[in-house]
Amino acid sequence: MRSAKGCRPVLRWLRGGLAAAAIVFPTSLHADYRMKAGDVSFNFYGFVQADFIYDFQRVDPDWKDLLRPSKIPVNCPEDPGCGRDGETIFSVRQTRAGFDALVPTGLGDLKTKLEFELVGVGNDAGKTTPRLRHAYGEIGSILAGQTWSTFMDPDVFPNSIEYWGPPGMVFFRNIQLRWTPIRRDGHSVAIALEAPSAAIDSGKVDFIDPTLGVQDRTQYPDLTAHWRAERNWGHFQIAGIVRSVGFETSTTASANPSGQEIGSGVNVSTVIKVGKRDRIKAEFTYGRGIASYLNDGGIDLGPTSSLRATTLPIIGWLAFYDHWWNDRWSTSFGWSEERIDNSGGQTGDAFSNSGYGLVNLLYYPTNNILVGTELQYGSIELKDGSKGSDTRIQTSFKWSF
Repeated sequence: MRSAKGCRPVLRWLRGGLAAAAIVFPTSLHADYRMKAGDVSFNFYGFVQADFIYDFQRVDPDWKDLLRPSKIPVNCPEDPGCGRDGETIFSVRQTRAGFDALVPTGLGDLKTKLEFELVGVGNDAGKTTPRLRHAYGEIGSILAGQTWSTFMDPDVFPNSIEYWGPPGMVFFRNIQLRWTPIRRDGHSVAIALEAPSAAIDSGKVDFIDPTLGVQDRTQYPDLTAHWRAERNWGHFQIAGIVRSVGFETSTTASANPSGQEIGSGVNVSTVIKVGKRDRIKAEFTYGRGIASYLNDGGIDLGPTSSLRATTLPIIGWLAFYDHWWNDRWSTSFGWSEERIDNSGGQTGDAFSNSGYGLVNLLYYPTNNILVGTELQYGSIELKDGSKGSDTRIQTSFKWSF
C-alpha cells in the first residue's frame, strides 16, 4: 500500500489534468477565454451564426440576408430585387469575433478593443467579407477610435436575431475623440468630436445640369454629447448633436456652387425593467440633417424648390418589449419608424419613410447556444407615394464563445 506522501505526485497530476480538462470542456455554461501575460490580460470572444431565411417577397440582392427597408424594391422592373415573389436565403455573415485587452499603466488601466464581423457594405455590399466594427482605446475619461456614437444608446436594440434592426433607431459606429468627465453615482456625461459625413441628394439639380457632380464636404467634425442616468428601474439617456453639413461640386475649378448648413438633433431613450428580466425599450429622435446617424440612413441635405440647399427634418422612434417566459425561452416584439420631410427640389423617387416590426421565439439550451425563429416585416414609401413591403421568416443558430 502506497503512503500518502507517495500519492502526492499522482494527486498533483490528477488535479493538473482535471484543470486542463476544465479549460477544454468547461463545466460552467460560460467558457472563460481570458488570458494573462504578466500584468496584461486578454480576452477573445465572439459567435458563429447561421441564418436560414425565407423571404415571401424580394429585396435588393446585395442586402437579401438583411431586412433593410430602404432596400425593398418599389419601382419595378427598374429597382434591384424586382422579380417573382419568394426566395430562400442561407447566410453566415452575422458571424463575429473580437479581442480586447487590459494594460495597467501609470495613468490607470488602458482598455483596447478590436472587433470584426462578416457583413460587407459599401463596395463590398452583399459579400461575406471582414468588416471592422470597433477599434478603440480608452484610459480614464478619454476614448479615441471607432465605436458606438456618443449620440447613440445601444441598449435599446431589441433582442432580435435579424441583423439590421429598427430603422428609426440612432445606430452608428463612428471614429471619435470622447471625453467622459462625469461617471459616478449612476450618472455619466460624455462629449465627443466625431468624424463628419453627409448624405446628399442633388434631386432636380441633376436635371438642370447633370455635369455638376454634387458631393458632400466634411469641413468640421460633428459635436455630440449625452447624459445618462442608471437607476434600479432601468436607465434614461438624452443625447444631442450639432454638425455642419456641407456640399460642393466636383466638376468646377472653384468647387462652386458650394455651401454649409447646420444640422442638429436630440435623441431620448430609455430601458425600463419589468419584473425580473423583462424590458421595455423605447427611443425618440428628432432633428435636421442627422439622417446619417439613423439606422436606415436617409438624406441629410437636399434642394429646395428654388434649388437652394437645406437640411431635411427627420423623426425616428422605436418601441419594443423583451419578455422571458422562463430561463430558457424568450420573446421580443415591437415596431419602429423613420420619417423624412422631403424638400421641394427632391424627385419623386426620394426616400420618405420606412417601418419595421418583428416578433420572435428564442430558445437558449445553454448560455452559449441560441436557436430562434422570427417573423419580420418591413415597409418603405417614396416621396411620390409609391410603396413597397417585405415579409420574411428567419431561423437562426448562434454558437457563442
